[in-house]
Amino acid sequence: MQRWRGLEDIPQDWGRSVVTIGSYDGVHRGHQLIIGRAVERARELGVPSVVVTFDPHPSEVVRPGSHPPLLAPHHRRAELMAELGVDAILILPFTSEFSKLSAADFVVKVLVDKLHATLVVEGPNFRFGHKAAGNVDVLAELGRTYDYEVELIDLRVRGEAGGGEPFSSTLTRRLVGLGDIEGAAEILGRPHRVEGVVVRGAQRGRELGYPTANVETLPHTAIPADGVYAGWLTVNGERMPAAISVGTNPQFDGTERTVEAYAIDRVGLDLYGLHVAVDFLAYVRGMAKFDSIEDLLEAIGNDVKRSTELIEAYEAGRG
Repeated sequence: MQRWRGLEDIPQDWGRSVVTIGSYDGVHRGHQLIIGRAVERARELGVPSVVVTFDPHPSEVVRPGSHPPLLAPHHRRAELMAELGVDAILILPFTSEFSKLSAADFVVKVLVDKLHATLVVEGPNFRFGHKAAGNVDVLAELGRTYDYEVELIDLRVRGEAGGGEPFSSTLTRRLVGLGDIEGAAEILGRPHRVEGVVVRGAQRGRELGYPTANVETLPHTAIPADGVYAGWLTVNGERMPAAISVGTNPQFDGTERTVEAYAIDRVGLDLYGLHVAVDFLAYVRGMAKFDSIEDLLEAIGNDVKRSTELIEAYEAGRG
């Protein structure tokens, strides 16, 4: 899959293509319907499929300080889109100047002059252009002028997550923030993931016999509510069952919120400085302060045992 950072990265000889536009944070099951349809139509038409997205999130430019927690960084979204068969992803730097482009100017500069769109696939609530003045009707009207068609896909998938609310990135962020990572996984179609570099912490886990990877998460990451979770720690492509702690470490009167992952039954791991991924499978318990170190160790042992059971049950179900 080709990855372009800005309009100037698009090859000069780029021909017609099928395009879809959106933030697509998380690439959840609703997003997958739209992107999957764009890929399908592109193959039918014998042209490439392109996803257009933005960095930073448009809300941060339009309303500074309102950047939402991110379900997936851009490189992760690109990986997920590649798995769906997308041929190219265009990440447009969303600047104050860019935000002032009218709907018509956006269509001409991006869809017509650069991507030569023959078809644009979107959801019914798609908005674009200055002050989000453009909608799907405007997009279709401009298409009649500039020789592209518009196909609308209903992305309103529903399930048990969020009490039956339509699946969305907003709902997913809320569920992650509440610690309902099972509900978030239903929407995403996979466990929620956070990424970052392993840094040195207080090393209390090592002293207690449970060395953890202290993950310095990427900016604006959507981090689950404080508690203990079962999941996986992935390093250099190796996925290891893990017990994960999120919180301020109340046992030692900590103040800084951290994400720490213990790779179950793995010894001698040296992960400092490495970029890792942590996938959250299931909530185990809330964060607590214990009366003694012995009680803490007993709780950690139970956490590891429960995490192992949950992971093995999940993997057996998938097998």
